[in-house]
Amino acid sequence: MRRSRRSEVDPFIVMDVMEAARREEEGGRSIVHMEVGQPGSGAPKAALERLEADMRAGPLGYTVALGLPELRARIARHYGEWYGVDIDPARVIVTSGASGAFLLSFSALFDEGARVGLGEPCYPSYRQILTALGLQPVAIPTTLEARMQPRPEDVAGLDGLIAASPGNPTGTMLGREELSALAQACEAADAALISDEIYHGIGARGTSALEVTDEVHVIGSFSKYFSMTGWRVGWMVVPEAQVRMVERLAQNLFICPPHASQRLALHAMDCPEELEANAATYARNRDLMVAGLARAGLPRIAPPDGAFYIYADVSAYTEDSLAFAQEMLREAGVAATPGLDFDKARGHRWMRFSYARGTEEIEEGLRRIEAFLKGRG
Repeated sequence: MRRSRRSEVDPFIVMDVMEAARREEEGGRSIVHMEVGQPGSGAPKAALERLEADMRAGPLGYTVALGLPELRARIARHYGEWYGVDIDPARVIVTSGASGAFLLSFSALFDEGARVGLGEPCYPSYRQILTALGLQPVAIPTTLEARMQPRPEDVAGLDGLIAASPGNPTGTMLGREELSALAQACEAADAALISDEIYHGIGARGTSALEVTDEVHVIGSFSKYFSMTGWRVGWMVVPEAQVRMVERLAQNLFICPPHASQRLALHAMDCPEELEANAATYARNRDLMVAGLARAGLPRIAPPDGAFYIYADVSAYTEDSLAFAQEMLREAGVAATPGLDFDKARGHRWMRFSYARGTEEIEEGLRRIEAFLKGRG
C-alpha cells in the first residue's frame, strides 16, 4: 500500500507517556498524572445540566460551518469583558478544538513550502500539522533571558510566526509591548501572525493579540480554562476579509463542530464561579510545584506566568529526558513529559510537569519526585 510523505510526522510523545501510564494503572499501580495538560475537573456542572435539557428538547443536528451564531456572539462579548476589545461576531469561527483552528489557519494562510517560525520549546503539534500540510516549520531557539519567547528580529525570512502566550510547555507570557513588537515585525516582513491564546484565564492576566492588531489569527479553546478537553471545541478570530475563505475550508474539512459541544461551550461561558475556583486551584498548585521542585533538586525552571505547566531543567540528573521520563514512571509512579516533545535540539535536558490535577495529587507527586531524585543523587 502506498504511503504519503506527509504522514511521516513524529509522534506526540505525551500521548505515548499517557498510554504507558494507563498500562501501569491497568496493572494495579498508583500513578500520579503530571504528563497531560488536562484539567482534573470536568465541564461546569451547571453547563452540563443546561446541555441535558437541550438534548432532551430535540435532536442536535448540523450547525452552520462557522458555528452557532449565539456562541459566536458570546465569544465576541468575551473579548469585550476580558480585554476591552470590540469584536464583530462575524469574525469569530467556532472550530473542532483548537487543533481544528490551527489546521484551518495554516491552510488559509500558507501555500506549500511556506516557512513558519516556531519559538522552541513549543507545542509539538504545530510542527507536525505544518509538516503534514507540506509547510516548513522553522525552529527559533529561545532563551530564558527572553522568557522562552520569540523576538521581533526572529521574523526575518519567515512567511509566518506562531506566538503562544502562555506558552506550552513553559507557561511564559508576552506582554502588550512584546506582542505589539512582534505584530509590527510581522507586518513589516509581510509575515502572517498566529496567536495561540488557549491558556488565557489560567495564571496572570493575558494580553490578546487583538489588543494590538487586527491583522492576526487568534486561536482560543474551551479545553483549558473551561475544562472541556474531551468535547473538542475551540474558536478562532480572523480579519473580516478572511472569514469567507476560512468558512469554505471549514465546510469541506469539518462540516461543523459538534453541536452538543458548542451548546455546552455556550453555557460554560456563564459559569464564572466554578471556573474561577478551578483557576484558584491551579494557582495553589503552581506555588506548590515551584517550591516542591526546587526542594527536590530542580530549581531551574521557565517562569510560569500562566497555563498549568512547569518546564524544568533536569540536566543535573540526565541528558536523556525520554529515558528519564520512563524511569520516573517505572520507579516513582509519576508520569511526566520529556522535553524532546517540545524542543528536538535541546529538550533532552528538560521535562514538563503539569499541575492541572487536584492539589492532593500534586502534593503526592512532589513527594514521589523528591524521593526519586534523592535516590539518584
